Amino acid sequence: MDKIALLSEILASNPHDSFARYGLAMEYLSRGESETALTEFQKTTDANPDYVPAYQMSAQTLAKLHRAEDAKARLASGLDAAERTHNSHAASEMQALLDELELGY
Repeated sequence: MDKIALLSEILASNPHDSFARYGLAMEYLSRGESETALTEFQKTTDANPDYVPAYQMSAQTLAKLHRAEDAKARLASGLDAAERTHNSHAASEMQALLDELELGY
């Protein structure tokens, strides 16, 4: 069974499993299916607003797709989540990406 099928099976029995949902998004991303990955990242944060890695990866994906304004919005939400969860490492990385986007890099 491939990873997408396995993760989809897990999510069928527990749709709010943030770890599995994030894993599914990452698998779609690794296959080059960015839009599907972005949908799964959004579902992850909808179900678990404190799942910081989903904000970070979706923002990075949006930036690579040259969707800077969307990436900035995800980063703002991710920074809020990082503050709530005291995740200073992720906050630092997201702030650096936000700074780059603000400067137009």
